[in-house]
Amino acid sequence: MKDQGLTVLLVDLWEKPARVVKTVAERGYAMRVVIDPDGTVSNAYHVVGTPTVYLVGKDGALIGRAVGPQHWTEAVGRALLEALLKAPGTRTSEAR
Repeated sequence: MKDQGLTVLLVDLWEKPARVVKTVAERGYAMRVVIDPDGTVSNAYHVVGTPTVYLVGKDGALIGRAVGPQHWTEAVGRALLEALLKAPGTRTSEAR
């Protein structure tokens, strides 16, 4: 869904950087990964559990949050993401 403007950012809170790099390579992740060993990012966004997912509109506004495992690859999850990406009145985000 990257071609539709979806950007995914992973934040790791616990693992050592070398392990994160290895896992990302092994799994073939193409998204950005932030290593947050001191909790700066998680504290700023009030993360209370993992995984925590923030849904940010194409205009940069926070439009939702989910804590715990979700079904993003199933029909209901994909439908939600597609609807958000097609929402009127938001600008298209650029892939980075």
